[in-house]
Amino acid sequence: MSQIVSDPLESGEHRPDGARVAALVVAAGQGLRAGQRLPKQFAPWRGKPVLRHSVEALAAAGCAPILVAIPEGAEAVARQALAGIRAVRFTTGGATRQQSVGLGLEVLAGWAPELVLIHDAARPVLPAAVTERLLAALAEHEAAIPVLPVADSLAHAEGDMMGAPARREDLRRVQTPQAFRYDAILAAHRAWDGPFTAGDDAQVAQAAGIAVALVEGDEALHKLTYAADFAQAAATRPAFRVGTGYDVHRLEEGEALWLCGVRIEHTHGLAGHSDADVAIHALVDAMLGAIGAGDIGQHFPPSDAQWKGAASDRFLAHAAALVAQAGYTLGNADVTIVCEAPKIGPHRERMRARLAEVLGVDIAVVSVKATTTEKLGFTGRREGIAAQAAVGLIRS
Repeated sequence: MSQIVSDPLESGEHRPDGARVAALVVAAGQGLRAGQRLPKQFAPWRGKPVLRHSVEALAAAGCAPILVAIPEGAEAVARQALAGIRAVRFTTGGATRQQSVGLGLEVLAGWAPELVLIHDAARPVLPAAVTERLLAALAEHEAAIPVLPVADSLAHAEGDMMGAPARREDLRRVQTPQAFRYDAILAAHRAWDGPFTAGDDAQVAQAAGIAVALVEGDEALHKLTYAADFAQAAATRPAFRVGTGYDVHRLEEGEALWLCGVRIEHTHGLAGHSDADVAIHALVDAMLGAIGAGDIGQHFPPSDAQWKGAASDRFLAHAAALVAQAGYTLGNADVTIVCEAPKIGPHRERMRARLAEVLGVDIAVVSVKATTTEKLGFTGRREGIAAQAAVGLIRS
């Protein structure tokens, strides 16, 4: 059951045009795909929590109250993220987005708004012009949503085969906030009995027979979903990015020795949760670091049983995909392996070829070299192997 966790606003608050416009911001998810330390709605982005950006825009548009649906137990972090915004109130969300919205709409009944904007917290940039277009449309319609045209060619899928083409002229990309006359969308959520969970509130409205108007959206309303989205926070991405990585694993008898994706016959192998490929781990950290996407432990926690014995080239392929999503290509990768034994020279070209294959680049941009510590330290005593890596990324 939804639970109001803050006091009501004073009565009579409304926009300058006299409309009583409430906002419901859905921020009850866990946001795990974003790879952040906190759920993505509370993670920092462009100098402030993701959630705060759009809530400030809604407050500036005269929305009151702004009810934020948050995960159970997240009140403290939510209050900190939105400190000082007087119109904000919190409520506990549900297990799904649709449940969170339905619960939030019930809570808003206490303020009797005329109109409501329902927004996803993961869309931090909310242009004022979009909000005004939505509210203007409600003068003639019960619902309005912001949309953008589809630029790519589209086709229906029939399994792994291409089916009938789809006319992109007939399709639109749907964004939030979505605007409704409050009584209409509340009744639509109460009446919903669809066999599936609705993807957004426009689907709930349409199922209830409500005509939904389309207004022009904005590319700035991009939804933050993956770790790479946080790496693209700057309005202008730099032309070059540089990252470094370092890793160590212990040598033990009975373990397989994997270096740069190549298995090497040796008396000892590297111990770790995965295949312990110390060279690839250093390279993954360098690539993640270059795009500001954390480290390998955040993406592949050693506490997660699914990564037990996993081949590290899976981690490298993941890092390469994030680099591409961030809008960069690999300029070069330089890996240094630090060990007394085995000798790296005889395996160097196979290592370069394997890294290039996983990364999808020409072997010429991949360097693998080795050094010793003159028998000093743990590598000198043959207790373990260390690796360091550096990468240069070029804006695509």
